Amino acid sequence: MGKETVFFKTEERKALADVVDFLYQLADRLAQNEVTLQQGSDKLKLSIPKHVVLELKVQEEITGSIAKHSLELDIEWTEGDQGAGGVRLG
Repeated sequence: MGKETVFFKTEERKALADVVDFLYQLADRLAQNEVTLQQGSDKLKLSIPKHVVLELKVQEEITGSIAKHSLELDIEWTEGDQGAGGVRLG
């Protein structure tokens, strides 16, 4: 297994409407094949290829009587990879 380097990471509580707005902005930038992430003085510019891997994961973690749910979305790519997928929103 290869070495993993984290270039940018954030986790924060937000109103759902703010998350929706962020995802719309992200979608617009993905459509332009370029995403720039910025938080404080940290800035990361990504060039996104035309073919990526979309990974969706829904899970539930139960601790005592509390259930924590998550919906994770990963967009991955490998330099030079050409691919296509089949998941759709229903």
